[in-house]
Amino acid sequence: MFDHTILTGFADEIAASLDTQMQVLDKLQMNHIEMRGVDGRNFVEYTKEEAQDIRRRLDDRGFALSAVGSPIGKIGITDDFAPHMELFRHTVELAHLMGTPNIRMFSFYVPREKAESYRGKVLEQLGQFADYAAANEVVLLHENEKGIYGEMAESCLELMKNFAGPHFKAVFDFANFVQAGQDTLEAYEMLKPYIAYIHVKDALFQDGSVVPAGHGDGNVKEILGRLKAGGYSGYLSLEPHLSEFTGFSSLEKGGQIGRKLSGEEAFTLAHDALVKILEEL
Repeated sequence: MFDHTILTGFADEIAASLDTQMQVLDKLQMNHIEMRGVDGRNFVEYTKEEAQDIRRRLDDRGFALSAVGSPIGKIGITDDFAPHMELFRHTVELAHLMGTPNIRMFSFYVPREKAESYRGKVLEQLGQFADYAAANEVVLLHENEKGIYGEMAESCLELMKNFAGPHFKAVFDFANFVQAGQDTLEAYEMLKPYIAYIHVKDALFQDGSVVPAGHGDGNVKEILGRLKAGGYSGYLSLEPHLSEFTGFSSLEKGGQIGRKLSGEEAFTLAHDALVKILEEL
């Protein structure tokens, strides 16, 4: 294992119910959540009063947030920005209430053939987020995501050169880069000074399908090894996306399941695949 790394994850992939999420995480000896969906709603849709109740439930069970897994920046670049900025301000308040500085976010969906023509608008709107984050002591974690401005490593690097600092850092998501056709080793070397958070999922170049860590084209083990050698001490966040996966019944046996996995099965499979890699490292 890494010396100071903490495993966390998108527990809403286990189940909608927060109680079920915590129950399964307990079994896996995990006590951090990257909070996205809670009891069937996106966390950022909750009021501050409702969020306080969620915080109490987490505290009672010994859980903390590694980040708010927000949808901030996951709108079209031509969509109305004003209400989204309001949602962002609310998300910052929720992050404070939940005791985490970290907010996962994106850099807007842009028409791929016209991405460069929207560059100015992307930077201007991200600049509003970045300024507000700095003024309010939160950390924006930009995730590389297929279809957004920061889809490829080069675009992510441009964003980092514009905004990187104590309040704007990079998420590294293996599978998203693979699905965008980006070589992950190349991406890692370009972005490594800015990487502060890791999303652990893997994917195949041939069809973009998500597979357990180490079973795809994301170079997960190689990059985690490089992170370890570099002294990485951030979170490793499981985002399984394996509910449609009908591959290995266990990573050791390699048998076929032939049915969809339950949320708990998918999350446990993703967890075990990552732990296996960490033990080998």
